[in-house]
Amino acid sequence: MEITVIGTGNMGSGFVKQFAAAGHRVRVTGRDLAKAQALAAAHPGAAAFPAAEALGEASVVVVATAYADAVPALRSLGDLGGRIVVDVTNPLTADYMGLEIGHDTSAAEEIARAVPGAEVVKAFNTVFAQVLAEGPAFADGQTVPVFYAGDGVRGKQTVRVLAESAGFKAVDAGGLRNARYLEPLAGLNIYFGYGAGQGTQIAPTWISRD
Repeated sequence: MEITVIGTGNMGSGFVKQFAAAGHRVRVTGRDLAKAQALAAAHPGAAAFPAAEALGEASVVVVATAYADAVPALRSLGDLGGRIVVDVTNPLTADYMGLEIGHDTSAAEEIARAVPGAEVVKAFNTVFAQVLAEGPAFADGQTVPVFYAGDGVRGKQTVRVLAESAGFKAVDAGGLRNARYLEPLAGLNIYFGYGAGQGTQIAPTWISRD
């Protein structure tokens, strides 16, 4: 699969590492082209491009920016018609302890409205960058889940395959409006990690008796 990753911070770097290692062709772009080039050079199968050239033939675009930067970053790529956009953002307040929007909308839904030609899928937003960087395998055989929500069958299937190719447990979380639940879940995870001092090698999951 050919994937464009927008962002060279902790999340963007983790995606480049994991997707390149899984055998995908990764195109990476960001504000600092030199940083994107250094990131790509560290991972065979990845290549860096300025935003206007970063889309190429990629079928999937991962937006690994702050929520406030997501729409401008996506639009900088050009025409996203027919592409699958994986939204990993959370609309966090400045202190990271709350959400700026919620209840009747979500970051994912707002991004979908702003790039109507694309198919937006919410995913990976509950995964800490440190977990993404080190991989999905935890102690006692546990695997970090990636919850994904979207309205299109093609987009959801693609994101499931992408998550599983990197070793994560893909969990279908329903339609895109359920990003309204996934984003607060990420906020709770951030509280546990930072506010409650549990650290960043944690991830939310569900257990079952079956």
